[in-house]
Amino acid sequence: MSKPTASQPLARQARLKWVPIAEMRVSPHAQRELNQNRVNKILANLDLEQIGTPTVNWRDGYWWIIDGQHRVVALREFGFSDDKLQCWTYEGLSEQEEAKKFRQLNDQLRVDAMAEFKVGVTAGFDEECDINRIVLAQDLRVTREKVDGGIAAVGTLRRVYRMHGGPTLGRSLRIIRDGFGDAGLEAPVIDGMGRVCGRYNGSLSDDELVEKFQRMAGGVSGLLNKAEMTRRATGASRSEAVAATIVEVANRGRRGAAKLNDWWAT
Repeated sequence: MSKPTASQPLARQARLKWVPIAEMRVSPHAQRELNQNRVNKILANLDLEQIGTPTVNWRDGYWWIIDGQHRVVALREFGFSDDKLQCWTYEGLSEQEEAKKFRQLNDQLRVDAMAEFKVGVTAGFDEECDINRIVLAQDLRVTREKVDGGIAAVGTLRRVYRMHGGPTLGRSLRIIRDGFGDAGLEAPVIDGMGRVCGRYNGSLSDDELVEKFQRMAGGVSGLLNKAEMTRRATGASRSEAVAATIVEVANRGRRGAAKLNDWWAT
């Protein structure tokens, strides 16, 4: 973007308009999830002078909220549904472009990891889309809802993906899914399994480890309890303690050169 000359006024693509609140909608794919506590806080201290200027986009017969959904919902609940609100407006953006605008507008604000991930998928960002593809390929899904195959540990998925790559993430999720089921799809297990797969790679037998997980006393709780004892004894992080425990499980029944190197010795 070039700097305007003295004769050119500063301008932005968005335009200020008075928009009917009744015509505003929220895209579940281009926005964070609604936080009712945040809405209640706005309602408890509602000041129209401090409500700010939401950002919306005209698409498919509605004004889709890009930024400001909590303020708009608070106004509706207060009784302003039939009124108009001054907004920064765009026209004709796609849902993907709305998601990108949301990320840009909230770049300096704290956006929770799940909301950021979902918006990134909608916006078509490479990392989010690739992680989502990998998760779906294992018949799992990224969500904080309590559903079969749901994974809420978005930050951990990113970390394993960045540290060890997409194939290792997919392999880790597959071993956990087949060995422990949904109960194993928690952050420390995913992180620990990613570390093991990333370090031992071809030396690790996936099917053998899955079978050992399935026979493990206490299932994933047994794994985590053992890892917690290791963490306390060594001072290691929880994920590293889980990784060390997974290596112990993998080595059960193995002899000599068939055994994986001890986690702490590698």
